[in-house]
Amino acid sequence: MTEYFLFSILTYPHIDPIIFQFGPLAIRWYSLSYLGGLLFAWFYMSRLIKITAPPCKQVHISDFIFWAMMGIIIGGRLGYVLFYNSSYYFSNPSAALAVWDGGMSFHGGFIGVCVSTILFCRKFKISLFLFADIIACASPIGLMLGRFANFINGELYGRVSDGPLAMVFPHGGPYPRHPSQLYEAMLEGFLLFFILYFIYNFTNARNKPGLITGIFIIGYAIARTFVEQFREPDNHIGFLFGTDLITMGQLLSAPMVIFGLYLIFRKKKSSL
Repeated sequence: MTEYFLFSILTYPHIDPIIFQFGPLAIRWYSLSYLGGLLFAWFYMSRLIKITAPPCKQVHISDFIFWAMMGIIIGGRLGYVLFYNSSYYFSNPSAALAVWDGGMSFHGGFIGVCVSTILFCRKFKISLFLFADIIACASPIGLMLGRFANFINGELYGRVSDGPLAMVFPHGGPYPRHPSQLYEAMLEGFLLFFILYFIYNFTNARNKPGLITGIFIIGYAIARTFVEQFREPDNHIGFLFGTDLITMGQLLSAPMVIFGLYLIFRKKKSSL
């Protein structure tokens, strides 16, 4: 068994999670990934509304970025508290506010952005599904940057492996593991972005409000479910239902497929 894990072909790069620091103020790659994702979303959404009849004005895009940021932060944190470590936070409720200690959930952030998008569109009388489609097109790059930041932090690493991509993570013990953060970055981010780019620009999908959003949601759910086969489950949760197969990430992704199918096959309503 020891010889099986004597070496890994790739070496973990050991990038400092802190880019630079001024006294107690530290700028981290993780926080920069959020900022970069939001800035790209602003830029790309601003470009998309120029392609066809826009669902909103440029000023709406700029205003929405703040709404999206709040949805991501509040929803992501609440999702982590409720989905991944509820027993601890119910016993220590003040710790739930300590966002700086880490702990964010994509599925919670997704719900938060959905809520903020609905409220934003109602407030400014914007077509919900047309607006959601351009959000969906811009979202994968933010996901990719977030997974790169997870890799730099050495967190959310994969299961033990002797494969050619395996590497020893600083907090993952002595054995090589799948760089599952990079798998997610490539599937949920890079690949999904170009799939949506092609669909939006070279098909008539943008004329069917909600269709692109549904494809994004299902694409993410499939990619996440696949990568969960290589990702190490959270220590305090492990596998679910007494199996060695089902993880919390897969369980939370299942409703996304149902929601995505609804958006794809729903009948168009003129009021939206």
